[in-house]
Amino acid sequence: MASIKSRVLIGLMRNRHLFKGRLRKETMGPDVASVLKFREECEKGAKRFGKVPNTVRLKQERINHILSEWIIPENAPEDKLLFYVHGGGYVSGSCNDHRAIVAKITVKTGLTTLLYEYGLAPENPFPAAINDSVTVYQAVLAKGYKPENTIMMGESAGGGLCLALLLALKDKNMPLPKAVVAISPWTDLSCSGESYHSKNKVSLAPLNSWTVFSRYYTGNEDVKNPHISPLFGDLAGLPPIFINAGEDDELFDDARMYYEKAKASGVDITFQKGEKMIHCYPLLAPLFPEATEALNNILYFIQSKLAE
Repeated sequence: MASIKSRVLIGLMRNRHLFKGRLRKETMGPDVASVLKFREECEKGAKRFGKVPNTVRLKQERINHILSEWIIPENAPEDKLLFYVHGGGYVSGSCNDHRAIVAKITVKTGLTTLLYEYGLAPENPFPAAINDSVTVYQAVLAKGYKPENTIMMGESAGGGLCLALLLALKDKNMPLPKAVVAISPWTDLSCSGESYHSKNKVSLAPLNSWTVFSRYYTGNEDVKNPHISPLFGDLAGLPPIFINAGEDDELFDDARMYYEKAKASGVDITFQKGEKMIHCYPLLAPLFPEATEALNNILYFIQSKLAE
């Protein structure tokens, strides 16, 4: 059974439309203006995640044309790296709106972390995000970071992009990272899972948002292209993967189906299911015990893989 703290906090988030004077949950419009408004709200909402701890150092860098930010905790080992891919439905997300979230993870892992801004739709549809990610990963290797000392991590669309990036790197015969963490990953941009319909009422996302985001990101491309929807790729030969997903999330079946396919393909993969939990709930730690437990499991996975 979910804790009282989680039920109260999730209930407040789920019914936040009431605090805005709306009786119904917001619906995402199909127009570009709705997408850009969503992006703006994400940037404003970054303040809710607090400030970056003063124990970390921030260093910005342009990797080719891509704005990137190194988040460096005290006493971080020089040879190990957390390669973080932000979420945002491929239409939002930046160093600014993810800095505090990622810095929290950085402090807990003790690892230098690289956060970067891949091209966003609708201005930069597929393959901008995957191409930018390959470029940044290549630059990381060129700087001397070894794949066996690199953990890749992302949430939501960023989690799906991590998994798509693995396939792109494999196709290019490039070395893969030691392991991957994907929180509530978006693995199927055709939105075919049952949870897209069954979890509408309890999900935090605006209605229709995933189909709108998918249309702007994929354009005229085949939505089942594995570099778009990694669920449809050849998953054999991938490194160890840890997936976390909340049951009360439209993307839950994306995580579950990817786990089942990867397991059948021989991948060393772990799936943590959060009962009554919402999208990307581990990032809400330490607000309620389920989030803290999930994040601790992720941290243990990262530390144990780097210790092998």
